[in-house]
Amino acid sequence: MENINKNKLFLASCLALITTAMTFAIRARLETVFGPEGIGLTLEQLGYAFAPAFFGFTIAMIIGGPLVDLLGIKKITWIAFFTHIIGIVLTLMADSMTSLFIATLFVGIGNGMVEAALNPLVASMYPDSKTKMLNRFHVWFPGGIVIGSILGWLIMDVMGLSWQVMVATLFIPLAIYGIMFFGQKFPVTERVQMGISNKKMFRSVLNPLFLFMVICMFLTAASELGTTQRIESLLKTSVAAPLLVLAFINGIMALGRLFAGQVVHKLSPSGMLLYSAIFTFIGLWLLTVTTGGMTFVAAAIFAVGVTFFWPTMLGFVAEYLPETGALGLSVMGGAGMFSVSIVLPIMGKLMDDANATEALRTMSILPAILIVAFFGLNIYMKKRKIA
Repeated sequence: MENINKNKLFLASCLALITTAMTFAIRARLETVFGPEGIGLTLEQLGYAFAPAFFGFTIAMIIGGPLVDLLGIKKITWIAFFTHIIGIVLTLMADSMTSLFIATLFVGIGNGMVEAALNPLVASMYPDSKTKMLNRFHVWFPGGIVIGSILGWLIMDVMGLSWQVMVATLFIPLAIYGIMFFGQKFPVTERVQMGISNKKMFRSVLNPLFLFMVICMFLTAASELGTTQRIESLLKTSVAAPLLVLAFINGIMALGRLFAGQVVHKLSPSGMLLYSAIFTFIGLWLLTVTTGGMTFVAAAIFAVGVTFFWPTMLGFVAEYLPETGALGLSVMGGAGMFSVSIVLPIMGKLMDDANATEALRTMSILPAILIVAFFGLNIYMKKRKIA
């Protein structure tokens, strides 16, 4: 790690993740701009137009994962930077389902490349505290959503400015993280440091425990991001400003991830995941029966549940399956985002044909399945520790 400025790289990584997260909040606000009350797309069409944010993310991570080891973290980071620029510019020019689809695809690829490059970067820089530092890094996913949500509310709802002004705010963190990464020396990935061959890495991703975690990632990501990405439509009849509920949820998540180190000491990663699934189920179910101020109570319980899902899933793989390398982390993230690309149109269809309550009830099935899955994982990991 000689001549590597870990603090500067970590800070720049956080800003790149803020850029990624802000796109999620801003996209949620664009639902009303391009939806039935705006340009006129149905909620199902919007689901398809926004889906590339997630399957584009998946493609980028699945391709970017192995390339991180081959090309190095630095090159993948710059690919993320330039695809972010293209995606933001195309979003500003979007005026139809097709143009929004293409713009969202580039943004999704940029977001995926950020995760593909920077999750292994953090794991490589902090080999003795992976789960803690990945949680600390992922503070800025909910943190960025809070920033994007408040900016969207201020710019469009309070100041009455155009949606293009809101989208253009993405250039601020983008420019800063580009400047901070410029000229920096990057470490090699942990797999390269350990000398694990490509053959062993690819064989490792067929490990039954890894495949189990990939399946669970489908459900954890859909529970969290499927719900928050469609917050405007899901809660528009429950509260006056759904974007503020989104900011509230992600504020709780940011605080939780900031103090993840203390939680990890008290609960194992598998224990954290079980506890998360229970709270997520209760929170989603409560969102189907609450209105007004009580919606924030339900949202708080949901937030407590989803806080540790994403980073702890990655931390579990980095800690217990390190031989899967950058590919393993990329497959996990890619699986999570791909599941959301499937869920978004389904949720839109449910809201078009029935209502938001029906969509939330359906989503609550996912954490219910996870409670059973993580209970089993907890038992397995305790037996493995004893063995």
